[in-house]
Order: sequence, then structure tokens, then C-alpha cells
Amino acid sequence: MNDPFATRPATPTPAGPALPCSCSANAAAGVQPTAGAGRFGPTHALILLLCILALGSGLFLAGNPLDTVFTLLGGLGAIGAATLAAAGGGRRLVAILAEAAVRGAGK
Repeated sequence: MNDPFATRPATPTPAGPALPCSCSANAAAGVQPTAGAGRFGPTHALILLLCILALGSGLFLAGNPLDTVFTLLGGLGAIGAATLAAAGGGRRLVAILAEAAVRGAGK
């Protein structure tokens, strides 16, 4: 059985300059970062939807009037849309709004 508190031998340092972070090691090895890392995806949208539904339900069950709950949730949605528009240069938001308008006109 291994003793987790046992002293370990010192590891030799690699020859050459020390790399400051793992991203430099990846760049030196030619490894490209994942293109979709950190982007807003369907999983994030589902989590946000569930959080908004839980927040609205909790506020209603706590005794807040329904119009106040809708106003608050609408304000949160507007803040989220403004954040996405500012971060993405507005292109993604315009594309989503155009798609929603086209789908709504087809009904």
C-alpha cells in the first residue's frame, strides 16, 4: 500500500527554458485549443431555462404578484440578451431574432 505522506524524489527539470504555463507547452507541441470551448451552447440554454422557471415559481409561491414576477423575469431576459449582444457583436442576437420572426410568420 502506498503511503501518501512519503517523501518523493525530486523530479529532474527539463533542459531548456522553463515553460510558464501549460498553454505554452500545447502551443509548442502544435496542439490547437478546442474551438467550441467556453461558448454558449444548448446545455447552457437548458440550465438557464430551468433556473428561470425555478426562480419564477419560487417567487410566485413566496407570495409575489404574478405581474411582478413576469416583470422581473422579463428584465432578466433583457439583461441576458444585451449581454449576448455586447459579447457577440450583435450578430448572433440578430440572427436569433430573425429566425424567430421567420418562424412566427410561417404559422
